[in-house]
Amino acid sequence: MTSNSNLSGMRRLVEQLQLEANVERIKVSQAAADLQQYCLQNAGKDALLVGVPTGSNPFREPRSCTVV
Repeated sequence: MTSNSNLSGMRRLVEQLQLEANVERIKVSQAAADLQQYCLQNAGKDALLVGVPTGSNPFREPRSCTVV
């Protein structure tokens, strides 16, 4: 029984290692360059960089209503 469970565990391990070996990889320098390019292309849409328009800011302070 122990050898059967050990054998099935080893088969699962081999399958997992084969899956990981088949994953397409790129160099870190290429990934960094792609990430930098993406950030530069989308910088105009980033609310942290350009700010949120006052009219569409859901976090603005609510206006108080005064009756005169």
